Amino acid sequence: MKTAHPTRGSSGRGLADGGNPGTLGVMTFRVRFFILFSLTVVVAAGALTWGATRLARQEFEQFDRERSDTLAAQFLRELDQRRSEVNFAMQGLADAEGTLRMAIDLSRAQADSSIYANDARGLAAAHQLDFLDLVADDGTLISSARWPPRSGYKNDWVASEQDWNQRGAFLQRVELPDGVDLGVLAVRVVSGGAKNLYLIGGRRFDRGFFDVLALPAGTSALLYRNIEAQAAFVPDALAGANGPVDQPERLATLIESAEKRQGAQRQTIQWTGDPASAESFVAFALPGRQNEPLAVVLLGSTQREIVALVNSIRLAGLLVAALGILCGVFLSGWVSARVAGPLERLTAGMREVTAGNWGARVNVRARDQAGQLARAFNDMTKHLSDERSRLVQAERVAAWREMAQRMTREVKQSLFPMEVSVGSLTRAREQSSERFSDVFFESMATLRSELDQLKAAVTRFGEFAKMPPPRFTPVDVKELVRAVLKAFEPQFRAVGRPPITPELYLESSVSKIQADEDLLRRALENLLLHSIDAMPAGGLLTIRTGQLNGFVRIEVSGSGAGAAQPESARPFGAFRMRPATAGSGMGLPTTQAIVSDLGGRFFAEAVPRVGTTFRLEFPVAPAVAPPAIAPSEPPRPETKREMPEIPPVDVEAAAPETPAAEPSLKND
Repeated sequence: MKTAHPTRGSSGRGLADGGNPGTLGVMTFRVRFFILFSLTVVVAAGALTWGATRLARQEFEQFDRERSDTLAAQFLRELDQRRSEVNFAMQGLADAEGTLRMAIDLSRAQADSSIYANDARGLAAAHQLDFLDLVADDGTLISSARWPPRSGYKNDWVASEQDWNQRGAFLQRVELPDGVDLGVLAVRVVSGGAKNLYLIGGRRFDRGFFDVLALPAGTSALLYRNIEAQAAFVPDALAGANGPVDQPERLATLIESAEKRQGAQRQTIQWTGDPASAESFVAFALPGRQNEPLAVVLLGSTQREIVALVNSIRLAGLLVAALGILCGVFLSGWVSARVAGPLERLTAGMREVTAGNWGARVNVRARDQAGQLARAFNDMTKHLSDERSRLVQAERVAAWREMAQRMTREVKQSLFPMEVSVGSLTRAREQSSERFSDVFFESMATLRSELDQLKAAVTRFGEFAKMPPPRFTPVDVKELVRAVLKAFEPQFRAVGRPPITPELYLESSVSKIQADEDLLRRALENLLLHSIDAMPAGGLLTIRTGQLNGFVRIEVSGSGAGAAQPESARPFGAFRMRPATAGSGMGLPTTQAIVSDLGGRFFAEAVPRVGTTFRLEFPVAPAVAPPAIAPSEPPRPETKREMPEIPPVDVEAAAPETPAAEPSLKND
């Protein structure tokens, strides 16, 4: 292949010897400057945004932690205040004169406790208590403010401890007629002499407790009451200051962690897809009398402020980066206008060449190195187009040579038995053999058979010579392969020969190609005929379609050990084949010529004792028809001669009877 020389500019020097020094370097420098400037601005803005965002998050997390700790301390102070109020109320009740007289009366022998069955309700109202139980020395319930019918039941836990007057208030589950409640309770002991009177009272502990808290904007408080004594999370037990909580299950893990571990536990909950819906929670458990977790307090802080701040920082960073890139665009605009356009057209031209259009041209009128490069590209594609024409011509000549060699072999194979038959007739006639009739009829049958084979060979050769020029249309390779394979189904299961099993692998993403559907069908049929002929013992016939590097690929693989053996690895190489049956002898040269005319490539890969894989490749993009091939010689008018018909001969009917032991003739 010849090498295209660079086009020389107005200075009289080409690119190879340094014409227009510095122009291409300056353009490259400007492009690189634009990229470097833009990257610098983007990286600087990104680093500044990342640093500012990280610092803002750290500061907000510190502020949020301090705010949560402050709220937790305030809650605990209010809870201690509630305990102090309960302790004060219970101590006042224990010190009351009426309570002391009740304790003394109940200490007497044969004392009747039923007369005090309704006193608990009045005493609770007088001392502003939600719960109050009066319990005898043996733990028997005398009176209950919230559950009067329960009188007579035992409260063994209250009599098991002797220092109740020294203990403060505590959290305790309280059984009620309609369920279980949670209260801040205190126990006081009033001595009436020989026996004690136990006072168990307190106030209810629920979400109403949050009314005394001064929650700042952006914060919330939730209370989970474990009043059912269950290990599993109960969604209805979680409530806020304003009532039930949406999606309480999202907080189950945090609540369980706070119940199992000491100290505050923290977690951020993303309520919706909006980042501003995130809320940071700190949770801590409130133990009961026996140090069991009876409640969990959750204090939440919205992340809306930090999300808004981070978005503002990111927006500022994007604006800075956009301004920097805009400046880079203005600085390098003229470079893009003078260089990017020609380079894009050159790239498009290269893609056309890659897709198979070797005659692509690029229209660039610039006089600088870009224009010189475009003119060099046009010279190259013109040279490639000429070389392709010569290559296609060479491939067609090779196909004709292969067809001529095949025709010669078939003619020779037919001439030999014809020559033997004629010689046998001549000798039988000269010797006046009594078996002349037998020899005559046998020789005539041989001559007729060989003439039929010669006529078939001439017909195939004529079909190859008269192959029409391709008419290019979009062709769906997958559908064409399915149609050809369906037409060959009877031959795969032909009677009297082992079956052939076809396997079809078609990629769904294969694009259409520009080809002649009839010629391509004929090429595929030739490959299938050749593969079937090479599989006398049956086997597996695999047909695949695929797409790779801009080319659609069709592969036909047979497991026959007698398939064609390629003499060279180049596309459209000649093939040396074993003797083939009718219909397959001219198939590969014909396929070679068809693929060449359609602008494709033909390959064959043979594996000894395994089989041969034939591969057809065609460009995906709509390609220009291959260059026309000039005929090797001017066409001559076709002269049609009728071959004389040899009448069929019934050998058994026409041959005279001869002795069975008559010796046969021998050739000289």
